[in-house]
Amino acid sequence: MRDAMKKLRSDPNKINPLVPVDLVIDHSVQVDIARSENAVQANMELEFHCNQERYGFLKWGSSAFHNMLVVPPGSGIVHQVNLEYLGRVVFNTGGILYPYSVVGTDSHMTMIDGLGVAGWGVGGIEAEAAMLGQPMSMVLPGVVGFKLNGKLRNGVTATDLVLTVTQMLRKHGVVGKFVEFYGEGMSGLSLADRATIANMSPEYGATMGFFPVDHVTLQYLKLTGRSDDTVAMIESYLRANKMFVDYSQPQTERVYSSYLELNLQDVEPCISGPKRPHDRVPLKEMKADWQSCLDNKVGFKGFAVPKESQNKIAEFSFHGTPAQIKHGDVVIAAITSCTNTSNPSVMLGAALVAKKACELGLEVKPWIKTSLAPGSGVVTKYLAKSGLQKYLNQLGFNIVGYGCTTCIGNSGELDETVSAAISDNDIVAATVLSGNRNFEGRVHPLTRANYLASPPLVVAYALAGTVDIDFEKEPIGISKDGNKVYFKDIWPSNEEIAEVVQSSVLPDMFKNT
Repeated sequence: MRDAMKKLRSDPNKINPLVPVDLVIDHSVQVDIARSENAVQANMELEFHCNQERYGFLKWGSSAFHNMLVVPPGSGIVHQVNLEYLGRVVFNTGGILYPYSVVGTDSHMTMIDGLGVAGWGVGGIEAEAAMLGQPMSMVLPGVVGFKLNGKLRNGVTATDLVLTVTQMLRKHGVVGKFVEFYGEGMSGLSLADRATIANMSPEYGATMGFFPVDHVTLQYLKLTGRSDDTVAMIESYLRANKMFVDYSQPQTERVYSSYLELNLQDVEPCISGPKRPHDRVPLKEMKADWQSCLDNKVGFKGFAVPKESQNKIAEFSFHGTPAQIKHGDVVIAAITSCTNTSNPSVMLGAALVAKKACELGLEVKPWIKTSLAPGSGVVTKYLAKSGLQKYLNQLGFNIVGYGCTTCIGNSGELDETVSAAISDNDIVAATVLSGNRNFEGRVHPLTRANYLASPPLVVAYALAGTVDIDFEKEPIGISKDGNKVYFKDIWPSNEEIAEVVQSSVLPDMFKNT
């Protein structure tokens, strides 16, 4: 467009975005190096080498256009950066206040809905039109009211909740609709929990999953470094326009196109897979479900492995060490994705699982590709502050970079001996990741079974080394004293997690990142 302006003998510098544009670079980093203290540096160097021309162009663009902010590589995942820094909730333009809204060229832009902001993903042409001041047109959607009651039980995570919500909304049918969450159960959900649920709107099919602004939202804005004056302005504006929800006051009955209701007390630990995000499996049923997946004909819940081959063991040599792999063995365990790495409770929960495991002398098999890719630098800071990162490192969950990594398929190569063992023996190998999508072939071409799980469960399954396990009855491993270690022995309580979150996640971390 600037070239066209120049041909018309006009000033090309007049071509600029008419609305604020934020460009966050997060899709290029790949887990080429893992299980190493130097993984972050090594992967970033490879990323810059492979994208030198692109990044040079983007650096030029960062100073060539007005009204555009370029967030450089290595800063984090766009949706988490948007939540922690960029999202404004209410715009103040020359004294005129109006609600913040956002569209972005990634489907999980809906994460910002957890902050009380209307936002969703669009195509590139739509985004470019919006940059140039064109309005967005859409059919007025139906709005599904999703009422939340009660509170989550001890040992249940926000990931368990979002996988349950995803299954319910998929069954209800919400494609092309808005979902609004409400009810007294909202008061027990942190902003990070809400963002986790909003993030997976594409997986449950809705245009957005919206959480109205309340006191929890305001507390999060203060935690993440927004000024007291800004937060006061946001609250005053939203209250004046009847857009603020005060759950301490009696609530009027809401009118929606349709309704769903969930008692948070009923949510149980679970994972989803092996091929779709809404195929939720309660943890207590996982072993039986895996066995049926081996038996079933090829499909969303089946691999059609003949009975005589289901107990096949493939032996190989891993850098001189004898090793073996069978159906259901975990070869990739990744703490990844904006869905979960934005949530301190599950991230620090994973670190507590690692601590308990290390103290008992448990280890992760060296051929399992483990990785930790935080959605922003704040995660690194509070893991360091808590003193727990060293335990994750000890199990191989070293930080590998700040970006989407394994969740979008940038998992990098498996060790060639592992790849050969899988391919030569037709093994149904597994990935366990804290991501939001698990379609076959997305995470890695050689992992046919891919399960979505909370970060603490990712660590637990890495320790077990297989998804073919009943955590209630079978041990995860053997302690250094020779005793069997069970799931319950390494799982932290909600109180333990809350205590470390309270002491480790501090406002200054957001201001100085």
